[in-house]
Amino acid sequence: MDQHRRLLLILITILFNTSTLRGDELVQLVHDYYKEKCPLAEDIVRHNVEVAVYKDPGLAASLLRLHFHDCFVMGCDASVLLDSVEGMQSEKEAGPNLNSLRGFEVIDKIKYLLEEECPVTVSCADILAMAARDAVELRGGPGWDVWLGRKDSLKSSFSGANQFIPAPNSSLEVLIDNFKQHGLEREDMVALSGSHTIGRARCLSFRQRIYEPKQEYGYGYDRYKRYTTFRRILRSICPVSGRDNRFAPLDFETPKRFDNHYFINILEGKGLLGSDNVLISQDFDGTITKQVWAYASNEKVFFASFAKSMIKMGNINVLTGNKGEIRRNCRFVNA
Repeated sequence: MDQHRRLLLILITILFNTSTLRGDELVQLVHDYYKEKCPLAEDIVRHNVEVAVYKDPGLAASLLRLHFHDCFVMGCDASVLLDSVEGMQSEKEAGPNLNSLRGFEVIDKIKYLLEEECPVTVSCADILAMAARDAVELRGGPGWDVWLGRKDSLKSSFSGANQFIPAPNSSLEVLIDNFKQHGLEREDMVALSGSHTIGRARCLSFRQRIYEPKQEYGYGYDRYKRYTTFRRILRSICPVSGRDNRFAPLDFETPKRFDNHYFINILEGKGLLGSDNVLISQDFDGTITKQVWAYASNEKVFFASFAKSMIKMGNINVLTGNKGEIRRNCRFVNA
């Protein structure tokens, strides 16, 4: 472990004892939660994520996105993994998730193997948190200690998935308010937006950004015609109507590598989504722009902030103790 990573882990440990208050209850997650209960848990998760990402590099972004979309609806409780049953509609069918989220089969396989190794011990919520970390690291991004001990929810929230997951054309004000509702500061929002350094988006998500060009979708000027050229490329992928499910990479420069190039892109007005570019164009006091410049200039600074914010996000409204359960199958609550 090099000196930078050792200092990073020490800082994270100090800042995040992962103790949060919910009502009168102290919620505590622990780094070595499965050390005695299921010693091979993290190894099983990492090996299967590694195999899956080797076969399909795009799954790294998908697994990271599953964790995001889970935590932003009721908290990090694996509610996003539940299938629809009578009386409960799955979050998978909500607008931001339908025909978009994937990676469920990878989680299913990991859960099956963990149930063979340690029955009813490792929660699906913890699997999502570990898989997200491993996916990032396997594509060249930072690693971090995942705090564990979450329980799984007994329900999903279709309405919550439609309400709380940020839209790809959100304004900066809406993004800041959305993250604030989940206990995340604007600094966390910018760092976590860097997850768009990997993955891809459907035409449906960025059509408005290229056919309703507004100043906020660019950088305010286009002296070298970079934005104009980029928009022309996007239009060749995504016509004004039809082909809703055609994809474009979120980062055209290094689409399969987790790095800081996302921030370089948005400084040039070349973020794929409208919600990417507003970090610059709608930042009227310049504080976010300063943070973006710092990340674009120094990848280590971005990596340290991203790891810190991922740990913070992973603590949103977690279920522990007598709250929730350890599902035997991540798609269904226990009978």
